[in-house]
Amino acid sequence: SDGSIRLHQMTSEYPLMQWNDSTKGQPVIALQWALTRPAVFFALDASSNVYIWDLLENDLLPVAKQNIPSEKVVTMTLLGEPEKANGLLGIVLAKESGEIDIQYVKKKWALP
Repeated sequence: SDGSIRLHQMTSEYPLMQWNDSTKGQPVIALQWALTRPAVFFALDASSNVYIWDLLENDLLPVAKQNIPSEKVVTMTLLGEPEKANGLLGIVLAKESGEIDIQYVKKKWALP
């Protein structure tokens, strides 16, 4: 609820990494690891900002941030085929009106 993100290992109650105020204090409402690239995850905050984290490129800050200005996004999920090396990875955004928006991610964040 405070915008912090914590990375845990299943065998410990303490986080391996913690990013405080990663969304400028906005609550994180969805977070998901990329299906095709293990070091990448996506976070959606309550202000409809999508953050892309690539831990191999930068483990301190997100590598990209995209605001979805048209309407409030209430949740997100990812789609892709991890067993294929084609690098297709999409973000499915569900908006408050019920509209679904699918956006494809740049290959540099999607390729295995």
